[in-house]
Amino acid sequence: MNFASDNTAGAHPDVLKAMADASAGPASSYGTDDWSARLQGALADWFGHAVEVFPVATGGAANALALSQLAQPWSAVFCHRESHIHVDECGAPEFYTGGAKLVTLGTPGQKLTPDQIVAGLADHPRGVVHRVQPGAVSITNANECGLVYDPADVAAIADVTHDAGLKLHMDGARFANALVHLGCEPADLTWRAGVDVLSLGFTKNGAVAAEAVVFFDAALAENFSYRRKRGGHLFSKSRFFAAQFLAMLEGDLWRELAGAANAAASALGAAAAAAGFPPVFPVQANEVFLELPVALAAALRSEGARFFPWHPETDQVALYRFVCSFATTREEVEMFSNRLKLSAARI
Repeated sequence: MNFASDNTAGAHPDVLKAMADASAGPASSYGTDDWSARLQGALADWFGHAVEVFPVATGGAANALALSQLAQPWSAVFCHRESHIHVDECGAPEFYTGGAKLVTLGTPGQKLTPDQIVAGLADHPRGVVHRVQPGAVSITNANECGLVYDPADVAAIADVTHDAGLKLHMDGARFANALVHLGCEPADLTWRAGVDVLSLGFTKNGAVAAEAVVFFDAALAENFSYRRKRGGHLFSKSRFFAAQFLAMLEGDLWRELAGAANAAASALGAAAAAAGFPPVFPVQANEVFLELPVALAAALRSEGARFFPWHPETDQVALYRFVCSFATTREEVEMFSNRLKLSAARI
């Protein structure tokens, strides 16, 4: 009953096979190999648009490097107060941008809205030397509470972002989960809706280390290859990163795996609701948030369940996050459901 994170799951066999196949014989280094060349074309086909693709090892690097291309050291990057770049990246965006300030907006547990961005822009007027200057906007899809921005949501945010002369970045660590929930195409959530740069991640969806910065405008990617190299994310054996992406795209494996994770989360959320603990947020991707008595959470852990408090366990009742992956089984969900009912009855 491991619902701690989708990072705890292993890699899908097809991804591992692709890496093994890429290991057979020599290949050119530093992104000049055949796999990397194929990846550029494969992602262009996937998005239905010309792209500039730069694989990196981690989602944190993808976000930080992408933002460093969009923002100056004296810039403000507007993001949600619970965004990964603000809460979980140990100052990497600030480091890679040379000091750009993350300006947090929004209400906990909700998506960022155009009105909130407009208000943030008003608080940081251009030309006032004492204030950081508007630099970029960043959103996460699916977001940190498992909520999904649909194409209209993204387009509305892109409109206010572009009206202000800024660029829109999307953290897509769970991009596949958002796509599956909406049943739309990658283009619908990105360039068609106004996204300028995407941090595309497949690591949480069954890869080993498959992250990339994807630009939808070649001009915006100018000199980014040097920025990536300077940041230590140009890998000598780049074929192993490209091979993972290609395996995920082959036969829409990404869709199958994200669909399995989303379905498991939906089942877990339904089971929790049936036990008297309805999810705090709508279950739209592969995360479920439950408000549980702290004593009940401790009992579930003693039964072998793994999950994390979303906030510190300071009260008798706390908010907990449960994450499903492509490897989450029906048996795990059923076992958790049974343990939840039994433990709740005892407390």
